[in-house]
Amino acid sequence: MAVTLKGGDSILFIGDSITDCGRRVHQVGPMGRGYAFLLSSLLSAKFPEQQLSFFNRGISGDRVEDLAARWSRDAVALRPSLVSLLAGVNDTWRRFDSGDPTSTQEFGTAYRRILETTRRETVATLVLCEPFLLPCGLVTREWRDDLDPKIAVVRSLAREFDAVLVPLDEIFSAAAAATSPDYWAEDGVHPTAAGHALIAHAWLKHVLDIG
Repeated sequence: MAVTLKGGDSILFIGDSITDCGRRVHQVGPMGRGYAFLLSSLLSAKFPEQQLSFFNRGISGDRVEDLAARWSRDAVALRPSLVSLLAGVNDTWRRFDSGDPTSTQEFGTAYRRILETTRRETVATLVLCEPFLLPCGLVTREWRDDLDPKIAVVRSLAREFDAVLVPLDEIFSAAAAATSPDYWAEDGVHPTAAGHALIAHAWLKHVLDIG
């Protein structure tokens, strides 16, 4: 079921570097230069009468446990009408670049804590965006083996918490099959400009039923 935005609604985009996308750099601006910026711009133009407000609280390098630790400050305290969460790839990445893995159980426990806190302390609509990988750049088969169970956790929690799911891993896989993986994410993780636009289009379709 599509979400209906109301006048004065505030939308929070939160996650890791894919959401951050330079938003803490003064010259870039508070929404960054990625999908969060695209969505805030598009929604502001489409619904000017709604006077929507937007927040970006992505932090590069964050794992889900890091998000859980700052959730009260960076999510609950903002009293958002809608929370859009995209996280999980760093829970895989740290296994391979730092020898610091996050088990699927640890991932699920931290993710659940975020959702329980949001449900208990806010009235926000929840949007869960799947973490994703593409087979190019840094990414090997082992990365996929690590991330796939975590994606399954996100899908399961979306059903349990009645959240809107944006199936980004599936969407990026289909897009890469039609072109090439590095067209969408040169290192297999961080989207190109086209990749950020793909996220924005997927979000509009799955959250607001805007084609």
